[in-house]
Amino acid sequence: MAKRAADIDAEIDALFQLPLGEFTSARNALAAHLKKAGRTEDAERVKGIQKPPASAWTVNQLYWRYPQEIDALLAVGERFRKAQAAQLAGKTADLRNLLNERREALSALLARAASILQDAGHAVSPDATRRIGTTLESLAAWGRTDGSPQAGRLTDDLDPPGFEALAALVPRSGGGKDATEPSRLLQFRKEERARSSRQKKTVEDEAALRARAREAVDAAERTLREARREAERAEAVLKKAAARAKAVQKDKEEIEKRYEKLQEEAQAASKEARRVAEQAEEAAQAVTDAERELERARGALEQHE
Repeated sequence: MAKRAADIDAEIDALFQLPLGEFTSARNALAAHLKKAGRTEDAERVKGIQKPPASAWTVNQLYWRYPQEIDALLAVGERFRKAQAAQLAGKTADLRNLLNERREALSALLARAASILQDAGHAVSPDATRRIGTTLESLAAWGRTDGSPQAGRLTDDLDPPGFEALAALVPRSGGGKDATEPSRLLQFRKEERARSSRQKKTVEDEAALRARAREAVDAAERTLREARREAERAEAVLKKAAARAKAVQKDKEEIEKRYEKLQEEAQAASKEARRVAEQAEEAAQAVTDAERELERARGALEQHE
């Protein structure tokens, strides 16, 4: 049973490493194979896997192709969380260097991501780059904590870390050796504070959703403007090319007409040359005949003298 679970996990991992255009057909083929083999539960599991967008697919490829760089990002994220927890507990923590280290790791991975997108024939747009960066930041923030998103099998982009990630940084109450370790959940003693927190979280979530929606709209508008500019440039190039093609066609037609006329003139000149040659040949023959006649006349005259 454990071997079967390991096998299906390996098959799913292989599925997420395929080119994006092959994902759906490969997933369906794997689900059909599992169903035919009587592994209905595994088949349903595979069938339910959603095809990721190009941005999430790219982050998956980063995980499979550059695991050491992803591990480095998760490691610096882990150190950053511990430093924040220590700072919240009143201890000194050097967050600046960790932020710089995380920024360098993100920049290197974003450069890798651009190459992956370009090699796969996907657009390296500002929106795609932003979504990839946000997903990488989210992975760094969550790290390997329980319930965190699993890099390498992402089926969608990740949102920026929200309230839950911040809550995990609040130190546990009370003393003891675990007092400075991050808490998984914020624990409030009063129901009113919990209710207020939930209301605040709802407002913050709605504001974050609106902000993300606005960012998406702004990114879409920028993409649209750029697409329109590209379309205008392409249309201008097309018009120039059409005008050039028209001029070349006109020149071609004129050249063909001149060629036809020259051919006719050449044929006429050839015909005339043949006629003149025939006349010259006839004249030469007449001269030869006249010379012979002259010789005979001279011979006859000599005989009578």
